[in-house]
Amino acid sequence: MNPIPLINHPCTLCCRPTSMWCSRCQSAWYCTPEHLQSDWPRHRKECIPAAHAQNYNIIATPPPAEQQLIMVSAILFSPEEERPRIITIKCRPSQVPSQGMCPQPLVNGHFSDGQPESIVLTQGLNGEPLRFPLHLWYSPTALSRCAPINRAIYHITSGAAAKAWCGTVIVLKFNGSRRQGYSDAGSNDLPALSAYFLAYK
Repeated sequence: MNPIPLINHPCTLCCRPTSMWCSRCQSAWYCTPEHLQSDWPRHRKECIPAAHAQNYNIIATPPPAEQQLIMVSAILFSPEEERPRIITIKCRPSQVPSQGMCPQPLVNGHFSDGQPESIVLTQGLNGEPLRFPLHLWYSPTALSRCAPINRAIYHITSGAAAKAWCGTVIVLKFNGSRRQGYSDAGSNDLPALSAYFLAYK
């Protein structure tokens, strides 16, 4: 009978002899679960799952970190308010960041009358292209029933729009023309929005 030989590799963190390794890749050695946990931010970048794991001397690999929500400033045009205001919107990161997909804004809580829809404004005043396109979220239900009239939009257009905009509107600002993320929207984006609302028919 051949006993399983004891393997004594140095711990990745403290160099103490150990026979326990990362259960995922089986190529990094740790003397305690705490050492794996503290080294995980570095080790996870190189940790590639092993083809066939064995069940002895294994330290459990920490679960992958949950993606944090991204917070960005957005402009809220509320039907009940006279002026637009800056709010914070949470965005859920793309499930596959390497594919460059834009985070998903969590705006549904601002639209009580159903699922919001969105359009992207790529042109500003006089048809000039916007370096940072604007992502406008609105309620198709409120638009179709023409109520409630959005007082904040009415105010920034001085009531001169050919057709009144109705319902809540939230505007986020892309961080570039490729539209792979958001940056903070602010009052400097109001002229382009005003031009759009004035042209809306």
